[in-house]
Amino acid sequence: MKLKEWLQEWSMSKLRIKSGILELEFAPNDPDKNAAWDLYVELLTRITTQPLAEEDGDEKTALDSVYVLFPLTREIIKKYGRFSILFTKIAIVVLNQIVRPFTAKWHKISMEGGFKDPRCCQEFRKELSYLQHDLRIYTQMLANMADVEDLTDIERG
Repeated sequence: MKLKEWLQEWSMSKLRIKSGILELEFAPNDPDKNAAWDLYVELLTRITTQPLAEEDGDEKTALDSVYVLFPLTREIIKKYGRFSILFTKIAIVVLNQIVRPFTAKWHKISMEGGFKDPRCCQEFRKELSYLQHDLRIYTQMLANMADVEDLTDIERG
């Protein structure tokens, strides 16, 4: 299976990736699988994939938890190095095209005191839920890459 087909299977064809890379075979090696597993565990246990009820949590803490994906992913990429290139290619694109626009927008709003406004908090939570949808798909993709049972929706009915 080509990487392009694998992304389409996960409804992630919206990611902008050079066509040459999309034509590569999707064949994760052990370092790719290990890196995918490490990030999969992080995503499953963060607000990135878990519901945030209106009466629960704190917007700034939720934003920080999303932001931490950057250093976590960097550390995983460094840990498995150049041998996890398939994982790295996908992880970088997801960070830059899905996570970064969210964190860039909300970091500025947070720094300007936006989370003191209940309407702003409500908008944040709405946009967080959209991000969580994409990151749940990403989590499922990582489970597939890691060749493990997907537990993304284990708590959903």
